Amino acid sequence: MQKLSDLYFTVPFWGRGFRPFFLMGALYGTITIALWGGFYSGLVVPPAVFDALSWHAHEMIYGFSMAIVAGFLLTAVANWTGGAPVRQIRLAALSGLWLAGRVVVNIDLGLPEWLLILIALLFLPALTLALALPLLHSWSKRNFVFLLLLTALFCCDLLFFFSGDMRALYVALMMIIIMISLIGGRVIPAFTVAALRRKGIDAFQTSQDRMDIAALISLIAVTMAMVFAKGTLIFAVLSGISALIHLLRMRFYHTLKTGSDPLLWILHAGYIWLVLGLGLLALTGFGFLPVSAVIHALTAGCMGSMILGMICRVTLGHTGRPLKVRNLTAFSFFLLQVAAILRVFGPIFIPSETTLWIVISASLWSLCFLAYLLLFGPFLFQRRPDGNIP
Repeated sequence: MQKLSDLYFTVPFWGRGFRPFFLMGALYGTITIALWGGFYSGLVVPPAVFDALSWHAHEMIYGFSMAIVAGFLLTAVANWTGGAPVRQIRLAALSGLWLAGRVVVNIDLGLPEWLLILIALLFLPALTLALALPLLHSWSKRNFVFLLLLTALFCCDLLFFFSGDMRALYVALMMIIIMISLIGGRVIPAFTVAALRRKGIDAFQTSQDRMDIAALISLIAVTMAMVFAKGTLIFAVLSGISALIHLLRMRFYHTLKTGSDPLLWILHAGYIWLVLGLGLLALTGFGFLPVSAVIHALTAGCMGSMILGMICRVTLGHTGRPLKVRNLTAFSFFLLQVAAILRVFGPIFIPSETTLWIVISASLWSLCFLAYLLLFGPFLFQRRPDGNIP
């Protein structure tokens, strides 16, 4: 008789990394942002392990974003290397480590501090090791950068737990932004050209290797300046240069031709938020705006748009379904842009209503990821319609 554990871990849900991690990430993002809006409205007290602001910043990076990053990389690495993906009991173990980290950060279990930190930190080294083995075995040098970024994220988390220094979270955020820039530079033009050609539009993908390297270097420079020269002219200049480089990258992305395809324009919108966010950071260096006022262009706007667009696309593509979305999904993409605009520009132009802008933005943002859970969540548990390996 087949063991109960074998029956459990061989179901489609444990077949690819995107399935459990997209589900957990979207659910966690929906809940935590709703709680954050509730905190600002005076209805909810966030978990007691951190102060409210630290909890919000830490969990949007190491809870929500890292779940999506894990799901994407665990799925992509199998394609990059041609090797077997992390699946079944190993994938369940990784999911358990991520979940354990969220439990100890959100619920005061009375654990010794050293044990709480250990549990909270275990997931990233385990994920890095799971990715490093196939990448090193296939010597996929192009993708070693993700191992370095994950290592930097771990170091930032370690520093934050032991020092409470918010600069560690700013650097961690920039590591996620660098991932978005790297992945976006690969997939946005590729997806766009492929979709346009399917429609009979004569479009070509232009190689921009030097520009891609310049974009990476510019973001590293911005990160260094954010730590050592935030609010200075140096920070302003480096942020402005990075914004310009990323804007120039878009000149071959065929952005203006994507308006009729929600799965394309949401990714382009996320990239535009990256350019805008870097431009707004440049203004903070000149003293026109505080960093706290514009950082959400990179989080609510760039990260939110890119993550929502990618999890919808990956879920459809890797569960064997057509790359088409319902009107409700397209509307959620639009609502996310509204949420980001309100969160970034509401407090800048009408600061007296900051609480209102945050509550409305958080509510809309949560609804967008709730829509993903309702419309795409069932696909994560189902076998592919074509019968291929899940």
